[in-house]
Amino acid sequence: MHAEPITPSPATPSVPPAPSVQPSIAPTDPAGTPPRSQLALRRVAIDTWRENVAYLHRDCAVYRAEGFQALSKIEVRANGLRILATVNVVDDSAIVGCHELGLSEDAFAQLGVEPGYKVAVAQAEPPESMGALFRKIAGERLGRADFRAIVRDIADHRYSKIELTAFVVACNRDELDREEVYFLSDAMVQTGQRLDWHAPQVVDKHCIGGIPGNRTSMLVVPIVAAHGMLCPKTSSRAITSPAGTADTMEVLAHVELPLEQLQAIVRDHHGCLAWGGTAQLSPADDVLISVERPLSIDSAGQMVASILSKKIAAGSTHLVLDIPIGPTAKVRSMPDAQRLRRLFEYVAQRMGLSLDVVITDGRQPIGNGIGPMLEARDVMRVLENDPRAPNDLRQKALRLAGRLIECDPDVRGGDGYGIARDILDSGRALARMRDIIAAQGAKEFDHNSPNLGALQFEICAPAAGVVAGIDNQQIARIARLAGAPKVQGAGVDLLCKLGDAVTPGQPMYRVHAGFPADLEFARQASHRASGYRIGSADEVPHVFVEF
Repeated sequence: MHAEPITPSPATPSVPPAPSVQPSIAPTDPAGTPPRSQLALRRVAIDTWRENVAYLHRDCAVYRAEGFQALSKIEVRANGLRILATVNVVDDSAIVGCHELGLSEDAFAQLGVEPGYKVAVAQAEPPESMGALFRKIAGERLGRADFRAIVRDIADHRYSKIELTAFVVACNRDELDREEVYFLSDAMVQTGQRLDWHAPQVVDKHCIGGIPGNRTSMLVVPIVAAHGMLCPKTSSRAITSPAGTADTMEVLAHVELPLEQLQAIVRDHHGCLAWGGTAQLSPADDVLISVERPLSIDSAGQMVASILSKKIAAGSTHLVLDIPIGPTAKVRSMPDAQRLRRLFEYVAQRMGLSLDVVITDGRQPIGNGIGPMLEARDVMRVLENDPRAPNDLRQKALRLAGRLIECDPDVRGGDGYGIARDILDSGRALARMRDIIAAQGAKEFDHNSPNLGALQFEICAPAAGVVAGIDNQQIARIARLAGAPKVQGAGVDLLCKLGDAVTPGQPMYRVHAGFPADLEFARQASHRASGYRIGSADEVPHVFVEF
């Protein structure tokens, strides 16, 4: 029905590349630039989470001569590449010697040279966008050029964590207006790689998050791909949740794929489920997330810019967006959901993206498992039409897949759900998922007997009644404390859902952990607050859904 997609080509980023230097770095750069001192490069095995960090010994002659200070920015050049890094001063020669420059894992990988390589070091120029940042801190409205300058400097790692935090807080305090959100989204797209699939329709599905176990993407992709539509799904890993789509897919197959392999998989199978970090799509967003999440800042404007910039950069033309609402979801009421929907629609329209917003039930976790292996089990059960499969996960995935299928001009409005159900029931979705798993590199996993964390405990109902409330945030927290997603077999297995009748002592959920310390942390958290509320049937919160 659809023509085979042509292998995409990354568009040329609009940001000017860093000035190149000769592989043989001289102590003094050409006229007009400050002298640069040389040091031997040392790899310091520290994960600094999306921040380039350089380590200099306190007795290093370059450190003293150049007047470097702790937390100041320096420029490091090697083999025609340049990075900016924040200086940390050390006193232990075992970490870095007096004639060495240490770099954190991220920074070292960016330079792409061997340890011992002579690198040039100099003071970094202050970011050109600092004036715009200060104006935003003062509460001023910024224009397109301002946001492009700020985002370019963020993507180039010219901002320290303090300056990044200032930008995030300023945007959160004085909420961005819709025009500013568009400017920020557009700037994020311009600073990274952009894929062009040379196809009239490239579809995607995204959820704003906050609902544990919501692994609908792993069902939507094979259903839509089996229909013949192009659905290259690049997903994130968990940052504060028990599992992201990439974490769960990693139980079944490799997700860190070279761009060329990803393109071949999409060309052959019309879909993929890969980690988006290797594609360098909207890299500034990844940097901003590193400070947003620890601060629990997720303002509407920043959320819209983050999501839409990634989708545009990935080459999507049509997007179905899931906004769950519920008492413990990110969005708590229908008016809030409608306001967020209008903002998404405005920015998407300005950026040429066809957007379909769906408001869904966010009162409780979706599916039964929370954690990579438990969620992978649920997904495979749905694909196999197993009677044990969670019906809420199946139904939500079918409705979202149906909305995407209705983007097909050959499909009449309202027929998408039935087509999606037929694809799932017939086994075509399962076959397509197996093809994708094999193409990405299958891993050994038996979803009928998953290798879950051997250490476990159960939380039981304190009294007779009905499950009248489930706290999404607390259940997610317990699963994280149990070790998810780093320990794939850790997490929470839900045994009761909203509206289920329970008796005293009946297990409501089971916690799996791989290590005694994780088990104890999860146990203490669940005893302080189980995340479940037992009451009467009329206390179950009303569901708001728009399908």
